[in-house]
Amino acid sequence: MKILYLTKYSREGASSRLRSYQYIPYLIDQGIKITVSSLFDEGYLKKVYKGKKPYLSVLKAYIKRFFKLFSLPAYDLLVIEYELFPYFPAWFERIISYFRIPYIVDYDDAIFHNYDRHSNFLIRRTLKDKIDKVMLYSSYVIAGNSYLAERAAKAGAKSIQIIPTVIDISRYNLKGTIGKKSDKIIIGWVGSPSTFFHVQKISRVLKEITEKFDVEVQIVGATGDLGFTENVKFIPWAEETEVDIISNFDIGIMPLQDIVWAKGKCSYKLIQYMGCKLPVISSSVGMNKEVVSDGINGFLADTHDQWYDGFYKYIKDPVLRKQHGQAGFELVKYNFNLSLASDTMASIIKNLK
Repeated sequence: MKILYLTKYSREGASSRLRSYQYIPYLIDQGIKITVSSLFDEGYLKKVYKGKKPYLSVLKAYIKRFFKLFSLPAYDLLVIEYELFPYFPAWFERIISYFRIPYIVDYDDAIFHNYDRHSNFLIRRTLKDKIDKVMLYSSYVIAGNSYLAERAAKAGAKSIQIIPTVIDISRYNLKGTIGKKSDKIIIGWVGSPSTFFHVQKISRVLKEITEKFDVEVQIVGATGDLGFTENVKFIPWAEETEVDIISNFDIGIMPLQDIVWAKGKCSYKLIQYMGCKLPVISSSVGMNKEVVSDGINGFLADTHDQWYDGFYKYIKDPVLRKQHGQAGFELVKYNFNLSLASDTMASIIKNLK
């Protein structure tokens, strides 16, 4: 069986790395031949993260993908991340469906809101149901959470399976194995420049905590203004060091603005923290409420006082941190484990032969 993965990004893009690339070794072991063609390359991502608008890179990427489509008859199945051409009607997905080339489409984000909630009236009017059509024309929709799956059902998708964003648990569970460089309690967040604004939402309580206790805030993968600089450390993200850095945290956080886009988030940060046996504090938005059992494997916090109370309890009680961290790890081991998700993915693919 030959499969063409049409990812949005190269491996450096988090969504593509987690939703596509990490499954490929397992699928190859199952005797499946895999070809990957990304829309945007590493150079594009670097420009975007620096705040640039690489229009020429986008044009080149679209042309490259257009010509790649002529090779589709050579494959038994396509796996498409999100859509073939962002901000372009679902014409090509419709053509693929018309020629009976089966494709799976995968979502770990509510990208349909890029269209139906767009500030530009013309985009909203012409593309508001674009992703619904992509889902409708597909042979299978894989959704990262229930909010995304509900949208696929409303769109009339033929088959839908929820597969959360998962971790290779064999790379995790390192808490306690890495020597801490100080006695400070480390509150950590991992993300990208585009999601850093969620952390800024709780900057006031972070400032208060660092002023009152021996605490350091570590931000991995982004830089920006938190309104204070003392006891804040910004750390570049790299796939090779990511788990080691998280393992050195004492508390993992995932604040989220309560907006419609956040409902499509798959709580991956929380899953990573829990994979390293960390206690967590998160906003009670979207899938976070399914991952965090308040008072058992972490705390849900929406108000300033709730965030402060969660931090206070964990800072003062290392035993509680350990208990919640272990409970979170057990959840991840049985529900967000790559080996289990890979079996589900392989089963879906083989049934679409």
